[in-house]
Amino acid sequence: MQPKNLVFIMSDEHNAAFLGAAGHDAVRTPNLDRLASSGVLFENAYTNCPICVPARASFATGRYVHDCGYWDNADPYDGAVPGWGHRLMEQGHRVVSIGKLHYRDTNDPNGFDDEIVPLHVVDGVGDLGGLIREDMPERKAARKFARDIGRGESTYTAYDRRIAAEAARWLEEEAHNFGDRPWVLFVSFVCPHFPLIAPPEFYDLYPEAEIPWPALYDEADRPTHPYYEALRACINYDAYLDDDGVRKAVAGYLGLCSFLDDNIGKVLEAVERTGLGEDTRIIYTSDHGEALGKRGLWGKSTMFEESAAVPLIMAGPGIDAGRRVETLASLVDCHPTIVDCVGANRHPDDEDLPGRSLFEIAEGADPDRVVFSEYHAAGAAAANYMLREGRYKLVAFVAMEPELFDMEADPDEACNLAGDPGHAEVLARLEGRLRTICDPEVVDAHARADQAATIAKHGGREAVLKRGDFGYSPAPGQTPEFAA
Repeated sequence: MQPKNLVFIMSDEHNAAFLGAAGHDAVRTPNLDRLASSGVLFENAYTNCPICVPARASFATGRYVHDCGYWDNADPYDGAVPGWGHRLMEQGHRVVSIGKLHYRDTNDPNGFDDEIVPLHVVDGVGDLGGLIREDMPERKAARKFARDIGRGESTYTAYDRRIAAEAARWLEEEAHNFGDRPWVLFVSFVCPHFPLIAPPEFYDLYPEAEIPWPALYDEADRPTHPYYEALRACINYDAYLDDDGVRKAVAGYLGLCSFLDDNIGKVLEAVERTGLGEDTRIIYTSDHGEALGKRGLWGKSTMFEESAAVPLIMAGPGIDAGRRVETLASLVDCHPTIVDCVGANRHPDDEDLPGRSLFEIAEGADPDRVVFSEYHAAGAAAANYMLREGRYKLVAFVAMEPELFDMEADPDEACNLAGDPGHAEVLARLEGRLRTICDPEVVDAHARADQAATIAKHGGREAVLKRGDFGYSPAPGQTPEFAA
């Protein structure tokens, strides 16, 4: 693979199914669809943690959350564990970020030569309320989710426009300044993350009367596993949405997917306009998905496909057009991919990384591999772990009964096979494979101990509750709105 520049584009909370190239019959994403048709679409890609901060730390380091130790949205990446950016900078490659990082602070050694209009966690601390996992309180900011929906503009849409403009400016003014050594530009948008407020020209693409109703939304169809019951009680967005609100929220999300696509189109057009196309590859993915009302759930925080699966597209010089790859992939695969893309050497300390280069996966390597995800953050009464192997997905909980889904026969994950004697052997095999990756109980104890220490550091449970929660991290220049 010839070394080339890389524009790596990440969005926030993009459900992998909400992509025209993935077969969605309503959403309009022409730019991403063209990108997929010109390159490779990985059809079974996953986050390694379905919430922003640990997902992004895992992506940066190429390590699973329990290995790198960034557990939740109050445990932000600080550069202490080297990532792909550090490895490239050590070898003289220019590495620049534009947009959302959701790390601790721009003064930390985050693995970038320059951070342009970055978004980091609130006050360098983040979401302390999510650390409370015993006797979990109701998250008051859930009301904001139902309030901030519909047609209009938000600080997030303004921020994404700025990110797209800064990316185009960098490509026009700076990309040609680094000689023959390939560079990486990390462009990170916040949409379609809530608030689900879409600009009129995109919201109006989706008339509310024609909005598809969320699957499994009726009370009788919702999962009754104690994990999801506890999650709803803690982060109950749906309690504040009537039928009209559901339609507005879904229309807003669809509109934001099209808005995101339009901004990505501006970046891709700048790559071509500046003559960089023949020397630059493109990768697109998201940090995690969005439930969008399916099963009566909103946001992320579960291992269901709508939350844990992510879109993943790779295109550019040396990459076959029109390929669809079924082999499982996840965000940790991006670390070796980025290093390989620019022709850098892999560091000896990274030999134990769990990921594999997407270039190799696209060429047929390791077709029987598994992918792994874990969750220890807001709303998690129990630590939970996902292992996907072939057609089966295991969701294991500490001190709760597991779930097992046949993704071919039951793509909606509506039928838990964990108690089916006919699948006992599959369940046992996957549980055994999970324990080759980590000890779930030991990892859970470690996470809870670290979280308890952070709560104590900030004055204890009552002080954290008094601080309140803010629903989503504010855009640069925006003051967070705490709800206590």
